[in-house]
Amino acid sequence: MIFWELFMAFFIPGIVGYGGGPASIPLIKHEVVERYSMVTTEQFGEMLALGNTLPGPIATKMAGYIGYEAAGVPGAAVALFATIAPSLLAMIFLLGLLYTFKDSPRVKKMTLYIRPAVAVLLGALAVQFFQSGAADAGITHTIILGAGSLFLFERTRLHPAFVILAALLYGVIFLS
Repeated sequence: MIFWELFMAFFIPGIVGYGGGPASIPLIKHEVVERYSMVTTEQFGEMLALGNTLPGPIATKMAGYIGYEAAGVPGAAVALFATIAPSLLAMIFLLGLLYTFKDSPRVKKMTLYIRPAVAVLLGALAVQFFQSGAADAGITHTIILGAGSLFLFERTRLHPAFVILAALLYGVIFLS
């Protein structure tokens, strides 16, 4: 019965908690504190504070912790699956729709309209990263890292993981 309760406690907020983790937190609290009494309000507050200090989505961190506390590793697995299941099901459904209509002229036209918008958003993000890097590390280091990365990507076709490792090594040597 605990596995069903864990599943429902995290599946329902995943469905109705539109807006991600911050929108789901009150719903999760209602389910695990008030409805199923898996944790106390104080424990939930401590988990929320700890979860906010760690990287990653808050809902999955809380699901893993509460599931583990309630039923060990299997409970954590059930709670984590229940947290991601709504998004997973929506993606499968939407992928099925996209696959069904992939040859439609309207879908092809829509993807043609989306590509420039994505390119502009990625370009704006790159400019923001460049400006932030120039402000934090200095323009010289930013240009060296940017030009070096571009060279390694384009000329040598080095895997991105190695380029990131090289940039980290450069930072450790020259920026520490």
